[in-house]
Amino acid sequence: MSTSDVVLAERSSNALHAKPAGFRRDVVSIAGRALRGVPRDLEAVMPPVFIAVFFFIVNIATLSRLTQSAGGGFDYKAFQMPTAILLGVTGVSRAPALVLDVQNGYLDRLLMTPIRRFAILLGHMVADVAVAMALTVPILGLGFAIGVRFETGVLGVLAFILLAALWSLAFSGFGYAIALKTGNPAAVNSTFLLFFPFLFLTSSYVPRSQLSGWLDTVAGLNPVTYLLEGLRSIVSSGWEWGDLGKAALAIALLGTLSMTMCFAALRGRIKRG
Repeated sequence: MSTSDVVLAERSSNALHAKPAGFRRDVVSIAGRALRGVPRDLEAVMPPVFIAVFFFIVNIATLSRLTQSAGGGFDYKAFQMPTAILLGVTGVSRAPALVLDVQNGYLDRLLMTPIRRFAILLGHMVADVAVAMALTVPILGLGFAIGVRFETGVLGVLAFILLAALWSLAFSGFGYAIALKTGNPAAVNSTFLLFFPFLFLTSSYVPRSQLSGWLDTVAGLNPVTYLLEGLRSIVSSGWEWGDLGKAALAIALLGTLSMTMCFAALRGRIKRG
């Protein structure tokens, strides 16, 4: 082998080995790409907000007079806002975009690079948190417009948005698990249906004290119940640390389950690749 052949072989070898950018840079790059895709995929984020605002308005118009007639200064508008927020942010994620990456081979090509594997999911999840926070704004704006006020002030609004975003993140793990396991867009889009039973089998429309029988028992086992109570305490009661602790625990338990599933699905996808 001549000297020129050796040089060409070395150059070819160097061209095949990209330098790792670092975990933080990997996450930022994936998150940036995911966020840039949001304006091109508005049909994935606008319907949840529309549904949330629609039910917020309809439920207030239907039940507000009935609930407030009982007296006691009960503000049904403030009571309903957490329910509307959960409708707006639950199931919103970039999992459908990840399915497209699976189908068109982009994910396989990405896995051939030095990028950290966990950074692929974490980058998408960072984008999910940002999108979920943004989606709370129009719903909160409507609430403020109709007279809802936070007993905890500006810090309470920020805590409210953070809890909602963390819940959205915890639930999004199921969508990513299905996306990586099946690569099926229809299966991913049906993830939100998992949430509906949990929302209705809880204190979503009336206070927990008004539930009775089997529904009260089921609501007591439903993590959404404690999340709603935590969010409502921020709006109407002040800093109720017991309620907030239970809300955080509900998010942590659901997040542990969903993240275990989605990272296991990622490892399975890597092995198949």
